[in-house]
Amino acid sequence: MRRAGAAILAFAVPALVLAGCYGEADAELPPPYEITREASGYYCRMIVADHPGPKAQIHLKGRDAPLWFPSVRDAFTFAMLPGEAKNIRAIYVNDMGRAKNWRSPEAGTWINVRDAYYVLGSSRMDGMGQREVIPFGTAEAAAAFAAEFGGRVAGYADVPADYVLGDDGSSATSRGSGEGPGAGRQDGAI
Repeated sequence: MRRAGAAILAFAVPALVLAGCYGEADAELPPPYEITREASGYYCRMIVADHPGPKAQIHLKGRDAPLWFPSVRDAFTFAMLPGEAKNIRAIYVNDMGRAKNWRSPEAGTWINVRDAYYVLGSSRMDGMGQREVIPFGTAEAAAAFAAEFGGRVAGYADVPADYVLGDDGSSATSRGSGEGPGAGRQDGAI
């Protein structure tokens, strides 16, 4: 019984942390910024535009410029880690269904992280060769991508915490346990 309780806590804690972020109405959210050569990754400090694939930006209360992430998985990680800021106003990701260029998604492809459908476990990796959480604005676009590159489609609330925070994605639960960071959330927000 102890193991079951620990497993529930492993998923419940990230869900509670994520649910506490983003308390403002959508009308009050800051707009997404476009990437410039000055945008550097929050964790790696490398130029975000130099990394292929979808990118993310997190807007914090009390900060004018967003935090940049060269991968969507890194933005999910930021939102889930207990040591990172929880005063998140908005998170935007590239809609890869509208992007025509995998390497550098075009301006105007940003969508709210909560509104995206994600492909997990595909053969397309992030700019550092790691598994990615690939966002799409429609379930149909996500399914078409998964049909071509493998993986499975998950809604925002169904992205497993261990897929985001795991080290290599080789475990069966990393491919999706159905108990993601959003499991049990009522607001569907990071």
